[in-house]
Amino acid sequence: MNIDHLSFDENGLIPAIVQDHKTKQVLTLAYMSKESLKKTSATGETWFYSRSRQELWHKGATSGHTQTVKEIRYDCDQDALVVLVTPKGPACHKGDISCFSEQLWSATDKQSDDHAVPGRFTIIEELERIIAEREVTLPEGAYTTYLFNEGVDKILKKVGEEAAEVIIAAKNRDKEELTWESADLLYHWLVLLQEQKLSLDAVLQRLADRHTGKKL
Repeated sequence: MNIDHLSFDENGLIPAIVQDHKTKQVLTLAYMSKESLKKTSATGETWFYSRSRQELWHKGATSGHTQTVKEIRYDCDQDALVVLVTPKGPACHKGDISCFSEQLWSATDKQSDDHAVPGRFTIIEELERIIAEREVTLPEGAYTTYLFNEGVDKILKKVGEEAAEVIIAAKNRDKEELTWESADLLYHWLVLLQEQKLSLDAVLQRLADRHTGKKL
């Protein structure tokens, strides 16, 4: 890994935004030195530089919540990094999956004449994020935790059941029932994708490839 072209600050550091490789959720903002970048490259896991302790630190060395690096990108000014990782546990020391768990402002909170609303597929992205978080944290009492604990056979059974319910609802021309069963099917399908470690982006990309390759 050639890092000579990167622009480090006066303290020899460069900011690194750590992002979940699959869900694209921002996990944390940390700083890297040349040495920590080299250790990251050598070990395949994130190493940072602590400005408060003035030393290198290996993410997860104590907690076990390591981050396997999939890709490192730099910006057009070559003075900031994005580190795409597969996290093994929460990124935040408070136990949250992301250090950015507190909301300061949202367009959906804005009360104005423009009637700002979430995008059509915001809920899909949110479900994908939550399901990925549930697999890591396994909160007690959560239905998603139950599915992951039961394993792939249970998840497949639920996908099959919900698909059958969709067919029945459509055959009965029952739009209300079809709405409910379609939502259930989509949820369980997203759980299955997470269990299989297949990203929704990969499925959407295949759909896009088919669309550009031939008429649907």
